Amino acid sequence: MKPSTLALGISLLALIAVSGCGSTKTDTSTTPGATPTAGAKTKIVFIPKSAGNPYFTQVESGFKKNADQFGIDFSSQAPSSADATSQLAVIKDQAQRGEEVIVIAPNSPDALNEALDQVVAKGVIVITADSDLTGNESHRSVGVLPVDFTTIGPEQVELLGSQINYEGEIAILSATSDAPNQNAWIESMKTTLAEPKYAKMKLVEVVYGDDEPQKSTTETEALLTKHANLRGIIAPTSVGLAAAAQVLGQKEIAPGAKNAKNGGLVLTGLGTPNELRKAVKAGVVAKFQLWDPADIGTVAGYLGTQLKAKKLDLKVGTKFDVPGKGSFEIKEKQIVIAGKLVTFTKENIDQYQY
Repeated sequence: MKPSTLALGISLLALIAVSGCGSTKTDTSTTPGATPTAGAKTKIVFIPKSAGNPYFTQVESGFKKNADQFGIDFSSQAPSSADATSQLAVIKDQAQRGEEVIVIAPNSPDALNEALDQVVAKGVIVITADSDLTGNESHRSVGVLPVDFTTIGPEQVELLGSQINYEGEIAILSATSDAPNQNAWIESMKTTLAEPKYAKMKLVEVVYGDDEPQKSTTETEALLTKHANLRGIIAPTSVGLAAAAQVLGQKEIAPGAKNAKNGGLVLTGLGTPNELRKAVKAGVVAKFQLWDPADIGTVAGYLGTQLKAKKLDLKVGTKFDVPGKGSFEIKEKQIVIAGKLVTFTKENIDQYQY
């Protein structure tokens, strides 16, 4: 999303200090928002959900482009798959290598808790990014979410509904079944679909492509076989959306295509402009959404340096400035919102290059 790291609806956080002592405050003798001292490098590693996902490459760009300014010695290490426990070995290895801050896009809300507690006990700062340890926020210091997740589920349902006249069978193509952000967004979609406005839209199935192109393709094809009257698909994950778009394009069943039935199958979701540009211009996807994933890396990287230097108070309501990005705030459960949701169309997609 991955993208992901796009998807339903809704996150949250509560923190116990990095040391695990239960305090939510650090030394604030230095003004929050100050640029780190030149030459004082903070070793930060980013652990994405899995290797090979271009969405997380964009997240990494946010760290990299600000590394010199913020004083970051940055690296990235991804597991080979997005399984719930695939990040465990990476977490332990990176702590042993001397990383001071681990920024992780967790594949599970609870499978990583013990490993994270172990590295925190060694003095490593843990920041979640893109998705969170929903319900287990005490195992990290702060969570950086791309947007207000409570808006994603409703906006995705509305985006699809507006294109199918708010009626017909729909399906959801998600990432992994354990992905916290995806599951939260899906629950929010279901809640939204229960509203009177969407009474004629029926969710017939939720499937999981595991953020793998081939599996996402297979799941999309299976949906088309099982549900002959399917009118729409929401894929709140960049890998899944790109794979589904390829299937619809090859079968020529999108609205206006030669094999379209009952108005054509409408596809939307969360994805990157570069991945979906051809599909949008070909009419396979009319509208989809995302944020700029680089914002996640920028904000998480800056927070890492500030927490390591004990320059930021994590008390709810604390405001701080990220150089070049503006003002941010520590929200409930120590969440920081990095950006806003954008709707991409044929008219505006060329304005975005990521």
